[in-house]
Amino acid sequence: IVDMREELKSGNRSIFSRALQEHLVQTLESKQQAILFLNRRGSATYVFCRQCGASLKCPRCDLPLTFHEGAAALICHVCDYRRQMPRICPQCGSSQIRQYGSGTEKVELEVQKFFPAARTLRWDADTTRAKGSHDILLTHFMNHQADVLIGTQMLAKGLDMPLVTLVGVVLADVGLNMPDFRCGERLFHLLTQVAGRAGRSPLGGKVILQTFQPQHYVIQAASRHDFDTFYEAELKNRYLLKYPPYYRLARLENRHRDRAVIENEAAEMAEKLRNWIKEGAFGSSELIGPAPCFFNRISGEYRWQIILRSTDPLAILRGRPLGEWDVEIDPLSLL
Repeated sequence: IVDMREELKSGNRSIFSRALQEHLVQTLESKQQAILFLNRRGSATYVFCRQCGASLKCPRCDLPLTFHEGAAALICHVCDYRRQMPRICPQCGSSQIRQYGSGTEKVELEVQKFFPAARTLRWDADTTRAKGSHDILLTHFMNHQADVLIGTQMLAKGLDMPLVTLVGVVLADVGLNMPDFRCGERLFHLLTQVAGRAGRSPLGGKVILQTFQPQHYVIQAASRHDFDTFYEAELKNRYLLKYPPYYRLARLENRHRDRAVIENEAAEMAEKLRNWIKEGAFGSSELIGPAPCFFNRISGEYRWQIILRSTDPLAILRGRPLGEWDVEIDPLSLL
């Protein structure tokens, strides 16, 4: 585990820690291969104005646009809206437009900058749009036509690459602080999977997790492949917060192009749910919300959700007039 806070304090502004740089040099000199993992696409995760602070967002989804160097465009990863990089801020007219954050494109550019002799391949949704591109990329890497494979969660699948002796997780924190009770479980799964790509031959292997939260139980457990410790800590949190497996959830979602309309409909549905809970003996039941979804606006529609937490949410909802609301029992995501 590398604490990136300490890297910054020591003057290292690169996205690669000194430890990762050193091991990349050793790997390349040994004619072996490395995998660099970052679960973000693009070159910069958002673009903003340093004068007024406004960020450039998708007009349909109200989400930050991601800058892609290869396409020379700002792209929405939800609806694929695209626009050119502006020269001046649309809000204040300032020329102080800056890019912030890193994605797989940025990682590839940085590898080429630090290690110009290294042959790179990038494996993400942007490079695998064409039919058969997954197999082509994997074949090239397996045949040692590249030294460093850079990618997103596609890398975490059960790939067996004997020459891979180094895995670098550029930022292990991605996804850790999302407003979803399963985010820790997902990240632990992802980190242990991608770590397993190194050391699958007698050559051995090393995994470097770069993080700004080195003491977090997910990072600590993943670094040791310690399933038992993660399981115990996660269950304790779930119990305290009344989440599955101790309670069951029902997620009700509705959408509308008018923000005021969907907000009123959400308030009305929440009141109905409270009354239904009071009517029957449904054990311990409560509502979370109504509230805007994390991805609040998608393709021009505002999204609101209500989470029903109960020992038996089906008993509360069965046979009820739910109108236009979509209902998901035991939802896989609360985003």
